[in-house]
Amino acid sequence: MYGWGGQIIYVDLTHGKIRKESLSKELRENFLGARGVNIKLLWDLTKPGIDPLSPENALIFGVGPLTGTPVPTSGRTTITAKSPTTNLYVKVSMGGAFSGALKFAGYDNIVFLGKSEKPVYLWIDDNNIELRDAGHLWGLNVRETDKTLKKDLGDNEVRVSSIGPGGENLVKFAAILCSVYNAGARSGIGAVMGSKNLKAIAVRGTGAVQIKDPERLSEVIYPVIEKLRVRPSPYGTSGLINTLNDSYVLPVKNFADGHLDGAYPISGEYFVEGGYRTRRIGCFSCIRGCHIYTEVKEGPYKCHSGGPEYESCFALGSSTCVTDTEALLKANELCNLMGLDTISTGVVISWAMESFEKGVLTKQDTDGLDLSFGNGETLVKLIPMMARREGKIGALLAEGSKRAAEKVGKGSWKWALANSKGLEISGVDTRTYKARALTYAVNPKGPDHLFHQISANPEMVMKVTGAKDFKPPTTANQDAQIAVWYGDRYAVTDALGLCSFTGDVIHTNAEVMAEMYSSVTGVEVSANEILTIGKRIYTLERCYNIREGLTRKLDDLPPRMMYEKTSWEAPGRAPAHRGWVAGKGSINTPEQLNEQLDEFYNLRGWDLKTGYPRKETLKNLGLADVIEQLEKAGKSMP
Repeated sequence: MYGWGGQIIYVDLTHGKIRKESLSKELRENFLGARGVNIKLLWDLTKPGIDPLSPENALIFGVGPLTGTPVPTSGRTTITAKSPTTNLYVKVSMGGAFSGALKFAGYDNIVFLGKSEKPVYLWIDDNNIELRDAGHLWGLNVRETDKTLKKDLGDNEVRVSSIGPGGENLVKFAAILCSVYNAGARSGIGAVMGSKNLKAIAVRGTGAVQIKDPERLSEVIYPVIEKLRVRPSPYGTSGLINTLNDSYVLPVKNFADGHLDGAYPISGEYFVEGGYRTRRIGCFSCIRGCHIYTEVKEGPYKCHSGGPEYESCFALGSSTCVTDTEALLKANELCNLMGLDTISTGVVISWAMESFEKGVLTKQDTDGLDLSFGNGETLVKLIPMMARREGKIGALLAEGSKRAAEKVGKGSWKWALANSKGLEISGVDTRTYKARALTYAVNPKGPDHLFHQISANPEMVMKVTGAKDFKPPTTANQDAQIAVWYGDRYAVTDALGLCSFTGDVIHTNAEVMAEMYSSVTGVEVSANEILTIGKRIYTLERCYNIREGLTRKLDDLPPRMMYEKTSWEAPGRAPAHRGWVAGKGSINTPEQLNEQLDEFYNLRGWDLKTGYPRKETLKNLGLADVIEQLEKAGKSMP
């Protein structure tokens, strides 16, 4: 078999049994791999209405058919489950080197079912697979777990994915970390792993991936490599902080403002200038090296860790108004070690700080902590408390913004930055970047940035929509066209195991992705055919959510985005080519969002009233069997 490893590992944690199955031709060719195969397995293996933290949930790791080949940036791992944050579908994508090891061991997917009676880890050593006791690992942080396992196994090249105390204590935004500092972080995926008493997966793979036509592959990847070489990323994504702050579109003070005076110390540029950035590295098979490492050499915030990325800088920094570089870097390290999603961690702390400022939370509620905005010392103290559910405030914030606001009441839902699905918003204020409003609303796991992309760049808008001329802002129809265009390509990228940071060189270049796939696997597909697979993946994810109770009402935005106008005025217009609208009084009205949703649903072939894919759409995508299953679950399909 070319490209794929050809095997799925099924681990029955309840009974301690492991079996292997061949990756079927149907799964390979209809869903490609990774994200695609994962959602099909989740659909088949889980029943409607299960508790995400029960043994009935499935936790699925997947790598793509291009992983382990010379294709650059092909080292992503997708993890899929039902989310304890949203009670809906979740997939996360992480970098690092775990994916290559799994593929070299000969496997495409690992499926975990049931729950172990005691903590265990899975050891994959090529053909030999076994569950081992993890009692000595339980309670360790991610770095300690990685170090201990490598010592136990006598091999520093073993690749490990693990959870920290956050996952063990079922924090609703717990993450899974691989290669210590690469996170699969959103929607509580780490809590699913913790609920199964699964501490870690360790892999040693010594095999190779077979390629059908190496010469043809070389011809397609050589120009790709040359283009990627001239795209250095000296600051990683943290280089966005100054750009967004200068344009008055940086989320500040729990998204109540768009500009933060003195934000430079939490930017990528300052990490370099101040001597905090120690090095840049790339993930498995990547030549770009956008992942930075930082260090504080001495003092109360002494630390070293991977990152922080832009999303961490905004969530832990500008959103909390913490501009102390060293406090921010320590907070980032703690999230990595404790196994917490930095976005949700920072956003729920920002909600607590605003609640404290408004008198909704007092020191009696916060275990005596001063939750004033800008308090870096409190930020650092809160993170391990949340991971271990310590004290009143740790236990409260471990539930995430939406649940915490519901428990506290007193109108605090108004400034909880999660939408109706329940996930905290990524680092874009959709009031000042209106084109993103649609993609955040329809994202199956909530308002996150890595299912779609959106751009108001005139060249991109004209390319996607066919318009002969364009001047921002985009229309609702144009937003919908661009969201669909990107959504299908993201699905293909994830399914193949590729990184989305390659832009039009690979990620949005369907022709290149199809040629790479055909060269590696020997299965000939055109750009249109591979995008149809992307559309099939995206649609099945929607159907999974519908089976779990999703309706159009859940395709919304956090309350602040829809019912509170921006209060700040940018000094001059923000860069129009980015689609930013930084004027005073910006808002995403329900009427505006509904217009975008109507356009998006129409383009997707979904019913406007319910948001369900129409039967004809499902049949055209080869998902006719899904219709019967949804109707058995009580869903009347249009």
